[in-house]
Amino acid sequence: MVERESLIEIVVSVGAVLLMLAAMFAIGSSYGAANSTLSLEGGWMLVWVIVGFILVMTAVGVALAYLLDDSDDSLESDGGDVSA
Repeated sequence: MVERESLIEIVVSVGAVLLMLAAMFAIGSSYGAANSTLSLEGGWMLVWVIVGFILVMTAVGVALAYLLDDSDDSLESDGGDVSA
């Protein structure tokens, strides 16, 4: 059985990918020419969708790391005394 945290990560990630694919399809449908090329404005829209996808996935990763973090899984289990 898949753990709850893993299931949340999978659903959120797949949802973000589907959102990006839908945006790319909408741009291709709106700014595509008859000979299967993309106009200059459509190209820029596609670039911004990719940049937005990167930013959204970064924010999702940080949010999931923060929300799904167990406070008892601290990396410094020796009381915070770090010696090199």
